[in-house]
Amino acid sequence: MQFEQLQKDMMAAMKARDKVRKDALSVLVSAAKKVAIDEGCRDNISEEIVDRVILKEIKSVKEQLDTCPDAREDLKQEYQARYDIFQEYAPKMMPAEEIEAWIMERYADVAAQKNKGMIMKTIMPALKGKADGSVINQVVAKLCQ
Repeated sequence: MQFEQLQKDMMAAMKARDKVRKDALSVLVSAAKKVAIDEGCRDNISEEIVDRVILKEIKSVKEQLDTCPDAREDLKQEYQARYDIFQEYAPKMMPAEEIEAWIMERYADVAAQKNKGMIMKTIMPALKGKADGSVINQVVAKLCQ
């Protein structure tokens, strides 16, 4: 996701007076700016940073949604709306079949050792932000059997 596109969408939500959408996109924009400043690339916010921030915020709001008491229906609706908006901007994740093919294509020698820890250590940096960690874990466990 391009940072500029995120800002444009936030401006459009402001003009449309869509408070829920504007608030959700504002969270993403400010978090991306903060990460960029922390990493020393304030003026050039890359897609990788934006995608990483979006995934982190999705995880955070999902946790809020899961831990919210059932009695607080108003909060649940707010968290669900924010979660749905974040999902629109989330990078597309690789499915399990594609992950398995990718591992066998690039790291067949490591996968042949059937050492789950070594496989995970080798492939996780390359797949970070491209595939869900739990799906990767399941694929690697299947390969190690």
